[in-house]
Amino acid sequence: MSKIVYRLFRKKRTYFSIAALLFFLYAYDFMEMRISTETFQHILSENPFGYQATFDYYEVDGRKVRYLEIGNDSLPLIVFIHGAPSSSSFWKGFLRDSTLLAKAKLMAVDRPGYGYSGYGEPETSVKKQAELIAGIIREKRGHHPAVILHGSSYGGTVAARIAMDFPKLVDGLLLQSASVAPGEEKTYDFSYITEHFLLRWMLPGSIHVANQEKLSHKIQLDSMANLWGRIRAAAIVLHGSADRLIYPQNAFYAKERLVNASYLEMQMLPGSKHDLLWTQRTLLEASLEKLLQLATKKAPFSEGMH
Repeated sequence: MSKIVYRLFRKKRTYFSIAALLFFLYAYDFMEMRISTETFQHILSENPFGYQATFDYYEVDGRKVRYLEIGNDSLPLIVFIHGAPSSSSFWKGFLRDSTLLAKAKLMAVDRPGYGYSGYGEPETSVKKQAELIAGIIREKRGHHPAVILHGSSYGGTVAARIAMDFPKLVDGLLLQSASVAPGEEKTYDFSYITEHFLLRWMLPGSIHVANQEKLSHKIQLDSMANLWGRIRAAAIVLHGSADRLIYPQNAFYAKERLVNASYLEMQMLPGSKHDLLWTQRTLLEASLEKLLQLATKKAPFSEGMH
């Protein structure tokens, strides 16, 4: 009898855990994944320069990508590319930062499948994602003396691919906890289980897209393995030594392959995890400022290697 009661208790606990997880995912998705244009404009208007963010869409072959810009057109352009699951809202603190706005115009995109870029509809091809975002940059490139890409996690994958396929568009590359080494990342059982066709309908759109990207990521990274030599931009690679989601080996992999970067710096941050946006913000801003200086002054490669 006690065994039956125990089994029933375990089943109920499992069901409760699944229900609680789904509730958390939907709540998180509702709160953070989809900030409307009107709300986001209001949030970003709280900056010391009084800049108003502008939002627009870029479309190719029926695929639309929403992006926003804020700042002065005559300055260099910094493009922020988020990870998974996320959206342009991930960067809201940076997008109204007085130091960055004084030195650059800022742009953030909703990657395909996230935010308001075909929400819930995956685009697992990193090459296609890079082409879409590069199309936006190409339209803006003539206004700015330099373009810097800041890619976080999976956004780092896309940023690296843009720099590979469109080297003339990119002057600086900041890879933050970037997933670039095939197989060197954590894939939870949850990703496999919930992508079963009988369970997929329960997932919020952003989680479904993130799962699809995760399960195809090794193939995508394998296809990029021989393209690193195309990158000519100045590059800074930052990673936490205690990152258990995107393993530290990713940073060493990037360092070994960025052989033609005009400048290369890699920092492994002791004890840091996959949360550098919150725990290492000062370092991230300093790295962006260094890339701006390198891009506009063409500083020599030998200035720094860590």
